[in-house]
Parts: sequence; structure tokens; C-alpha cells
Amino acid sequence: MLFSKLQVAGQVVLVPLDQIKPSPWQARRRFDQKELQALAVSIRENGLLQPVTLLRAGRDRYLLVAGERRVRAAKMIGMEKIPAILVDYEDGQAATLALEENLRRQQLGPFEEAEALRQLLALWGCTQSEGAKRMGLSQSALANKLRLLNLSGEVRTAAEEAGLTERHVRALLRLEKETDQLGLISEIAAGSLTVSQTERRVEQLLRGAKQRPARKGMVRDVRIFVNTVNRAVSLMKSAGIPASVEQRQSGDVLEYLVRIPTNKATLH
Repeated sequence: MLFSKLQVAGQVVLVPLDQIKPSPWQARRRFDQKELQALAVSIRENGLLQPVTLLRAGRDRYLLVAGERRVRAAKMIGMEKIPAILVDYEDGQAATLALEENLRRQQLGPFEEAEALRQLLALWGCTQSEGAKRMGLSQSALANKLRLLNLSGEVRTAAEEAGLTERHVRALLRLEKETDQLGLISEIAAGSLTVSQTERRVEQLLRGAKQRPARKGMVRDVRIFVNTVNRAVSLMKSAGIPASVEQRQSGDVLEYLVRIPTNKATLH
């Protein structure tokens, strides 16, 4: 295994995993178990190719600045210690390093990336224009990413569970009502809609909103149950069960048809 010896002179040391506290600046909220397992296998077979970065947080206590996936994978294969580079930063510097590491090295979800970018702008104390230059982005690209944070927490959660891409989510922003956004997320998940199909569906919804008279929105309690159904179908699909859902609305009645295969041959 690489870094098998204590290398204090080079500031690379072996640190017990149970002395490492999670990073408070971690942008990623969801960790794919299959990816972690693959990383764990790679570490077991090839060793850890890059040490994690830690900040001292007291006697025998360290704060993780960069490398949470590596720490989690190391724990999965029973490692007791992990190679680490010790740094001496102020909290603001450590936070900046952690967020930049997340953005550079990890495939973050659209909301995780947007939140990391927002935090960086706050830490730097700069405008979007200045921040975009430092990040190597155009100002419009940065603004579009940050706009995703205008969506409600309920819509964000539903979009994450459905595995929507950034372009899918940006299409949602054109819809003003949360109920319409949640309904479209269900359609995208149930029909595996592409970005182009999603954008066309948004156009249809916008045209329909202009043509039909205004009516009362869905009662919140009903909306919660509808979202529960949609998330249950999404969970089944993520578990390999090809479930599907069709949604129709007639007047004030919302009809749902959920199909769940029960035949083993269909499931596999």
C-alpha cells in the first residue's frame, strides 16, 4: 500500500480514521454507494494514490478538509489509518480549499454545485462577475447555476431523487408554481424525458396556463401524498424495479395509474 511509512518531514502522516471529523464545508450531500465500493476496491488493490487533507482540531483530533470519499472508502475495507497531509489554515482558507476541491474533483449534483459556488462567493466577498473570473466561468453560466437555488427545498429534494440534470432543473425554473414543477419532475422520472422533451413539455404547460382560466391550486396535504407516490415509484426504479406511473387530471380530480411488475422475468 502506498504511503505505508510515516512521513512527517513531508507533512504526510498516517492518521487514525477514528480521529477524523467530517468536513463542515462538504458540498456533497449524497454519496453513491456503488461508486464508494468501486473506490474501496481500487484502494485495496492499488493503494491510496493521494492522501487526504486534514486540519488539526485539537489533541488527536483532525478536521477533514478534502477527501471524504477516500475516508469513507477506506473505512469500508477496514483500514484503521489513512495517509494525510496536515495543513495549518484559518477557517476561511480551509473552507475555500474544501469547496474548491469539491468543485474540481467530484461530480456534484446541480444543487450541490450551486450551493458550493454560493458559499465560495460569500467567502471571497466578491461579486458574481469577479467570482466568475476566478472560477473560469462566464458570468451568465455562474448566474444560471446560482438560479437553481431559487427552487424550494421540496422541489430540490424531488429533483435530486429523480436524478435530474442541471439542464432539466433549469427548465423547471420557467414554471412559476411549485405544484407544476413537482408534477413535471414526476413526468420526467416516469417517462425518462430528455432535456429537449422536458423543454417542449414546459412550453406546453406555459401555453396551457395562458389558455385555461385560473383555478385553485392543489391542497397541500394532497400534494404531499402525490409526492409520496412519485418518490415511491422513483425508489422502485432506482432499485431495479421497472415501475411506472401515469398522471391524468380531469377537472378537480387527479388520477394516478401505477404499474409494478410482479413477474420475476420482468423484474430481471
